[in-house]
Amino acid sequence: MSRIGIFDSGVGGLTVQRAILAALPSADTVYLGDTARVPYGTKSAETVTQYSLRNARVLARREIDLLVVACNTASAVALPALRAELPVPVLGVVEPGARVAAKASRTGRIGVIGTQGTVASGAYQAAILRERPGAEVVARACPLFVPLAEEGWTDPDDEVVRGVVRRYLDPLRDAAIDTLVLGCTHYPLLREAIARALPEVRLVDSADAIAEEVRARIPAVAGRSGVHRFLVTDVPERFLGVAGRFLGRTVESAEHVDV
Repeated sequence: MSRIGIFDSGVGGLTVQRAILAALPSADTVYLGDTARVPYGTKSAETVTQYSLRNARVLARREIDLLVVACNTASAVALPALRAELPVPVLGVVEPGARVAAKASRTGRIGVIGTQGTVASGAYQAAILRERPGAEVVARACPLFVPLAEEGWTDPDDEVVRGVVRRYLDPLRDAAIDTLVLGCTHYPLLREAIARALPEVRLVDSADAIAEEVRARIPAVAGRSGVHRFLVTDVPERFLGVAGRFLGRTVESAEHVDV
């Protein structure tokens, strides 16, 4: 049976794993959250690349058949190094999300939201323009969305949530975008609040896009439920406390590993 390795800087990548399991429930997975070094979005490209290589080596020792880089920041800066080192296919979330957005947009005015590192890398902007030359891409960093998601402050009726969302997204509304890429693994937890702030805008979740690419590469096995392991680089308690909210199912245990 094929085994999929998935890594992220913390818990956010569990939204990517959730989409993959919905698309391919028979697959085995090994998830690594680099919780000792989170967040990646504020770190340099060189540092993120080194962290990503260490994560990939840990997963490679678990005999994975495919690596999914769930972290948008790592996908933006580290894929060339990862593909050069690993003997298995390496997929990132940026290109699949960009492809879906480029096809979905009616007007070619496309928004991207993500961490500072992801937005500053220009990876989504470049990927969208490769798919749709002439598109107008407006990118904005939304750093407060991450702690809101991790604290469970995602209720679209909460005045704090509404205020933060409006503060970040009003410039995108004013730019008349018709499609918005959720370019961070935490942002799907705020999807309803984002949708209310931009009611006429199509939201593209990169997790759903990459899940389709994984399904195209990994054969399904009827009647089988996958086996899932969780690794973290810091003590597991904090991860276990919030993991279920991101994965949509209970995570009962996680193993501490040195990276």
